[in-house]
Amino acid sequence: MGTGMTWRIGIRHVTGYQYERPVTSSYNEARITPISNDRQLVMESEVEVSPSTAVYRYWDWWGTLVHSFDLHEPHDELVITGTSIVETSGHPDPPEAPATWADITGAEVRDRYSELLSPSRYVPLADGVLEAAGALDDSLDPLDTCAAVVELVRERMRYERGATTVSTTAADALRIGSGVCQDFTHVALGLLRARGIPARYVSGYLHPSSRAEPGEVIAGQSHAWVEAWVGEWMPFDATNGSPVGERHVVVGRARDYSDLAPLNGIFHGGPAKALGVSVELTRLS
Repeated sequence: MGTGMTWRIGIRHVTGYQYERPVTSSYNEARITPISNDRQLVMESEVEVSPSTAVYRYWDWWGTLVHSFDLHEPHDELVITGTSIVETSGHPDPPEAPATWADITGAEVRDRYSELLSPSRYVPLADGVLEAAGALDDSLDPLDTCAAVVELVRERMRYERGATTVSTTAADALRIGSGVCQDFTHVALGLLRARGIPARYVSGYLHPSSRAEPGEVIAGQSHAWVEAWVGEWMPFDATNGSPVGERHVVVGRARDYSDLAPLNGIFHGGPAKALGVSVELTRLS
C-alpha cells in the first residue's frame, strides 16, 4: 500500500506534423499509451491516426506498448491522437527492509540490472556526472542516497525551456545547469548509476494540479521521472521534488529518453514542421 488516494485521470495527447510538400510514405511508432502495473490500471486506451491507416500494437523489449503504422498515400499533414483513462494510486511506501550497499553491489543485482547500471545514449557516465556523484555523502544508505540525488539535481539545475534540446545528454545538461524534466531525469539517472544504484527513466504524464476539480480539463505535458532499485523499485521526481503518486501516469520505463520517445518516424518527402503537441488531462474522480 502507499499514501494518498486513487485518482481517475483522462488523458488526450495530440501530436501533429505539417509537410511543405506532400509526403509519399512514412513509417512511425508512437509510445503514448499508459500501461497497467501494480500502481495504476488502464481502463480505456486508443490511438488514432489521420490520415486513417491500420495501426499495429506490440510490446517492446522494455514492456512499453508501441503503436506502429505506415502511410503510403501522399499526405501533407499527420496527426496522432492518443486517449486513455487511467486509475492511479498514491505514493508507494518505502521498502520495509531497504537494500544495503552490500545487496546493491552484489553480483546478483549487478547482473540482473546491468543495463540500468551502464552508461546509455543520453546518460554517459562522463566526468561532470562522476564528479557530482562523488560529492554525495558516503555515509548515507542507498535509499537516503536517492533523496540526496534529487536534492543535488534540484540545487544544480534550474527548470528552463529552450536551454537544452531533445538530444542533450546528462553531462551537457549538468554543465548548462538548466533544462526540462527530461534533463533533470537524465542527470538523476547518471548520479544514481555512478553510485551503483540501478535506475531507470520513466516517461508518462503529470497532472499539474493537486486541487483539480473532477471534470476540469487542464493543459498538461509529457513528464519524466526516475525509479531506483533499493530492494524494490521506488519512484523519485527530480524535477519538482514532490512524491510520485496519484497525479503521475506511467507510459514506459527504460534506460533513457531514447528508448521512450513519444513518436519516432521516418518519411520520404517534406520537409516537416511540427504543429506541436497538446496534452489535456482531466481528473474524472
